[in-house]
Amino acid sequence: MAVERTPVNPWEWSVKVGYDQGEVVSGHTRTLFCAGQTATDGDGRPQHTGDMAAQLALSLDNLAAVLGEAGMSLANLVRLNVYTTDVDRLLEHYGVLAARLGAAGVTPPTTLLGVTRLAITELMVELEGTAVG
Repeated sequence: MAVERTPVNPWEWSVKVGYDQGEVVSGHTRTLFCAGQTATDGDGRPQHTGDMAAQLALSLDNLAAVLGEAGMSLANLVRLNVYTTDVDRLLEHYGVLAARLGAAGVTPPTTLLGVTRLAITELMVELEGTAVG
């Protein structure tokens, strides 16, 4: 059975910036809940200290790797939570995230939260996703 996704948008402003207010998902057989992914290498060492764009890109790569290991891709995301230690800097580079999701053809409901710090102090962004397939 194919996954059917129906966007729920009582307002159109969020679609213009790349996300839906809600999404009804039916027909899926598997749900993947991903741990927060950050800008770390394969051994868990932080990368790109001080570079928000590079950390965001690597966090997306790492999220895509988890999805790929489960036989999914960014196209399967139905929820994305973004945690950052600097909302303004993240918004300056939000195009990195929007472009990757746009290329995958998805606009998952997204929450952006500013936090005091992440588990590893050099890290500035963490992405937590839910995917269906």
